[in-house]
Amino acid sequence: MRAVQFSRFGDPDVLEIVETPRPVPGRGEVLVRIHAAGVNFFETLMRRDRYAVTPELPMIPGVEVAGVVHEVGEGADFPAPGARVAVPLFAFGRGSGGYADYVAVDAKALVPLPDTLAFEDAAALLVQGLTALHLLRSAEVADKTVLIGAAAGGVGSLLVQLARRAGAGLVVAAAGSPAKLDLARSLGADIGVDYTEDDWPRRVREATDGRGVDLAFELVGGELTKPCVEALAPGGELVFGALGRFDLAPSDLETMFSRNQSLRGFALLPLLTPINVRADLADLFGLAVTGALRVVRGGDYRLDQAPEAHRALEQRRSSGKIILVP
Repeated sequence: MRAVQFSRFGDPDVLEIVETPRPVPGRGEVLVRIHAAGVNFFETLMRRDRYAVTPELPMIPGVEVAGVVHEVGEGADFPAPGARVAVPLFAFGRGSGGYADYVAVDAKALVPLPDTLAFEDAAALLVQGLTALHLLRSAEVADKTVLIGAAAGGVGSLLVQLARRAGAGLVVAAAGSPAKLDLARSLGADIGVDYTEDDWPRRVREATDGRGVDLAFELVGGELTKPCVEALAPGGELVFGALGRFDLAPSDLETMFSRNQSLRGFALLPLLTPINVRADLADLFGLAVTGALRVVRGGDYRLDQAPEAHRALEQRRSSGKIILVP
């Protein structure tokens, strides 16, 4: 079978198509023919060895896929071959293997897919959907003014919609271009600010009668973190989830404390259990099927176009979720 692998760290061109033996499902496992695999920003960091954890090489990236059960191993009675499934590998101890034609997984890791949900949309809802859902559970948003960074991205585009459904009083979207801001508004954002402009926190305060936001979700990190703090109201809270990219100085934290502001970290994996993963994904899939949740896709790329998919993500040329397809 084909797989996308990198054997050294570096630019997107280190990603290469290799031929590798098709996995054989062991006891309790199934072999899934992959129809869609999600591409995540943290995978670009891993490829450059800039993530919080250095992966072992060679590595086949990919932690979320959707496809069809191709073969059932001994002791795995369900589901039958031909069943449509999503596989959140990351939630079941697998941090690699999704950029490929097939993957062998524990049958317990499979989540049934509605017949009318596209494989590409299902893959887009695994990491990003669960992240958005648990972010909202981590903070009370009802009637609050909420700032969502990277609001046109995979997580942000879902978070805008879910925050609106959860009763946020005002949703402020921060994104990097007029087109992305238009997208965020179409998803339910009340106000859009371009975070490539130096004074964007001032614009947030102006839009909130000089007060700032009650709650800011920040998943990008780096140079975007401090402006998000500047956009906070007194007593506001910053929820930070950009692992390995925290960039606030001690003086910034002291300023926050003097304004009664709080900083809270967010990490998805410790919040997941086999039971809540399946239940939460079933809810997200149901919302997508009924049209209550719009899945924004930033482009479908063939496996052999994985380098270009990574470039598009790193250069912020896409909105929503980038997907690899056969």
